[in-house]
Order: sequence, then structure tokens, then C-alpha cells
Amino acid sequence: MRGMGNMQQMMRKMQKMQKEMMQAQEKVKEQTVEGSVSGDMVKVIANGDGKILDIVIKEEVVDPEDIEMLQDMVITAVNNALENANKLKEDTLGKFTNGLNIPGL
Repeated sequence: MRGMGNMQQMMRKMQKMQKEMMQAQEKVKEQTVEGSVSGDMVKVIANGDGKILDIVIKEEVVDPEDIEMLQDMVITAVNNALENANKLKEDTLGKFTNGLNIPGL
């Protein structure tokens, strides 16, 4: 019966870790990161869950003769923001996954 006590203790530890991980996931969702390009000419704000919250484009970067440049800048800033969101998530939740890439986390 001694093994059952160890099993129960292990289950309690797992439940505690799961609760802490869920709290950390919620905290990540509430945090914001940004990506920018060309000295903040285009700035993208995302949350830690990888959702884009805002895109700010400075007026002086808008050139009707060069829409492709603006599009490229927006893409670069969005990708930068999403990379930062992933890094935030990895940094925050990595202690629970020990570097494993677990889908959905």
C-alpha cells in the first residue's frame, strides 16, 4: 500500500503543475508584444496568444506610388510581432514543458 501514497502524492503534484500551467497560459494571453520595422514606421501589437491587436502605420510611410513597400513593411512587422509572441510563450511556458514542443501550448 505504500506505493499508493506515492501515487497520490504524484497526482497532487501533477494537478498543481497543471493549475500553474493554466494560470501561466492565461497570463501569456494578457501580455502584449510588438513587432516593428524601419524605426517604428510600421508597428504591430500582438498578444502572447499570437493574436494581432493593433497595427500602427505612420503617415509618412504611406506612398501611393509604392504600395508594395508598405505591404512588405506590414508583413515584416507582423512576422516580427508573431515571433515575439512565440518567444514570450516559450519563455513563460517552457518551464512546464522542459523544451518539448507540445501542440496547443
